[in-house]
Amino acid sequence: MSGAGRVLGGALAAPAVRKIMGFTLAGYRVPPSATDKSPSSRSFRAERARRDIIGEWRQTTGAAVPSGPDDRVGSDAVPGNPRPRTVNPVRLGDLAARAGAVPPEGAEVAVTGVTHASQEVRPGDLYAALPGARRHGAEFAAAAAEAGAVAVLTDPAGVALAAAAGLPTLVVDDPRAVLGDVAATVYGDSTAGLTVIGVTGTAGKTSTSYLIESGLRAAGHTTGLIGTVETRLGDLVIDSVRTTPEATDLHAMLAVARERGVDAVVMEVSSHALAMGRVGGVRFTVGGYTNFGSDHLDFHADEADYFAAKAKLFDGRCQVEVLNHDDPALRPLFKPATVSYSAAGDPAATWWADGVEGEGYTQRFTVHGPDGLTLPTGVALPGRHNVANALLAIATLVAAGVDPATAAAGVAACGGVPGRLELVSGDAPVRGVVDYAHKANAIEAVLAALRQLTAGRLICVVGAGGDRDRGKRPTMGAAAAQGADVVLVTDDNPRSEDPAAIRAEVLAGAYAAGTGARIIEAPGRRAAIEEAVRVAEPGDIVALLGKGQERGQEVNGEVLPFDDRVELAEALRARFGDLVGQR
Repeated sequence: MSGAGRVLGGALAAPAVRKIMGFTLAGYRVPPSATDKSPSSRSFRAERARRDIIGEWRQTTGAAVPSGPDDRVGSDAVPGNPRPRTVNPVRLGDLAARAGAVPPEGAEVAVTGVTHASQEVRPGDLYAALPGARRHGAEFAAAAAEAGAVAVLTDPAGVALAAAAGLPTLVVDDPRAVLGDVAATVYGDSTAGLTVIGVTGTAGKTSTSYLIESGLRAAGHTTGLIGTVETRLGDLVIDSVRTTPEATDLHAMLAVARERGVDAVVMEVSSHALAMGRVGGVRFTVGGYTNFGSDHLDFHADEADYFAAKAKLFDGRCQVEVLNHDDPALRPLFKPATVSYSAAGDPAATWWADGVEGEGYTQRFTVHGPDGLTLPTGVALPGRHNVANALLAIATLVAAGVDPATAAAGVAACGGVPGRLELVSGDAPVRGVVDYAHKANAIEAVLAALRQLTAGRLICVVGAGGDRDRGKRPTMGAAAAQGADVVLVTDDNPRSEDPAAIRAEVLAGAYAAGTGARIIEAPGRRAAIEEAVRVAEPGDIVALLGKGQERGQEVNGEVLPFDDRVELAEALRARFGDLVGQR
């Protein structure tokens, strides 16, 4: 991969992963000569270096270190939601029993699939006609029948509308509440035989999920990953439409994962998913919680409602629960059997870290665990928040049955996360970093991490999304002003709102912070990026926050092509030429 496409901790990690792995292997009594096959002065291309590290690790330990992003088979994501190739038919009457519905006439009908989307109905499907914000899904029952649906699941409000389809109908008060269980049954108990790890939290879900997956692969698992950036089921890569898929799609994906030989899946679990029953019917081996902060108050009634939604992951559906010891907001969720972790180094936690050392993008630390366990490890991502993410990953992996040393090594070998502290500047004297941070606490954490990496200025480009939680806009502006020297407030995904009105709310918070940072209103995201690069001086970092790996910008109902990584790289290339490289 070229300089413009490097991922911190992955492709950038030619020296970083090598240092971490050398430190980690030394702790396992692997001689340095086994890993240092070449002169220290040798210049490595990032991908070649990472492959060398993996090969050396395999030779010295026999373990399977996971590959990074560029090793993944099927790198081109496919659209749409996959279904398993084979499904054993399930009697509609059995599904009625699972849903708690009265068996309808036609209870002997054979069901071979389930979907909530009328345009995705296949012959043999149960069509879940759900109530919506604007229209009821039962309005499309006739179209579903024409496409081959054999039955309908709906609520009392949808019964009359669904009657037009002339299909057997299951009626329950809250179809969403039972849809996960129904879908799991249709697809043959979709989580049976799978290790399933769920990660929730306000920030850090994606990074932690990648770290966990890396550890699972190090332990020899064939993995699946379901989340914001992408969905991977073995070697099948699928575009992610939302962080956690709808229940019908999720259980189909899990069934596909099993068909493709996957034995362990890690998924991000959003508050929306928990509130809307999307993970119903999923049996989690381990559930992990990163942290809690205010977010999504456009969807949740208030912060208490948001917290209650997150808490549903820990209502008994996980065999083991792993919670952040350092976050006082999570204390109400602690139980006697809770596994805890502390990046702050509190030995009262089950797992805790100390001796954190940073050199560039490399962080090394010692992890302490139960029964006096002590292991050297590290993470090739900057910032103390990524130490917390790595510690959660290790604790979760061990709870899932992975050997602690393998877990620590696998996390240290993680190849980075697209759109999370992703470097796009190659060898340019101004570094450009793209990150998904779009909440105050995430902005604070990312800027604090980057502050440690430059003696120059930190220039932040930030905006807030339209038609979403307005309350976080001033706090985002304040966090940017508190963490950066120059803040350009621009447009994110304005959606149906006036971009200028959104900017005004972010600017108000930035000015109110009173930090002395230079605040600039910069309409138009591309123009803002170009201005940030123009004012930057050698040694500065330009941090483009909010959209991460997203490849579009939503404006007035239309999604326009826009990739922060491409735009920032092109702006840097226009100034610094070939030093930036090509994506």
